[in-house]
Amino acid sequence: MTTYRKDQGRLARMAAFWSLAILLFYGCNSLQTELESRFDALAEPLGGIVIPVLGLALTPAFLVALVLFAGGTFLLMRWQHKPETADLLIDTEAELRKVTWPTGQEVVSSSLIVIFFVTFLMAFLAGADWFLARVARRLLIGG
Repeated sequence: MTTYRKDQGRLARMAAFWSLAILLFYGCNSLQTELESRFDALAEPLGGIVIPVLGLALTPAFLVALVLFAGGTFLLMRWQHKPETADLLIDTEAELRKVTWPTGQEVVSSSLIVIFFVTFLMAFLAGADWFLARVARRLLIGG
């Protein structure tokens, strides 16, 4: 494996790791908030301890979220250092480099076409719904 390929693999692994670590942090933060809102016992600080710099209360919910985040980060690192995963990330980046990305003008024109047709379809379906509702009302009610 060349040095360039190794560097690219390292960069791809690092980008994937941090993306997944941010998602894991968000999930653990949401878990802590949910635990503290549902269970009063998990929301009370242990011995009134507050983490000085961060100003966070050391609650059981915080400790659960912290342990899950640390364990998840460890498992994420172990998963990423498997050779198959590293090769997959390298190959994915190589394929993305082959993609022909649209220009700004192409994006604008394509977006305008999509907006026009979605608006047209919305109007058509609303009209068809209105018309069929009137037909059904006349058939069922007779009025």
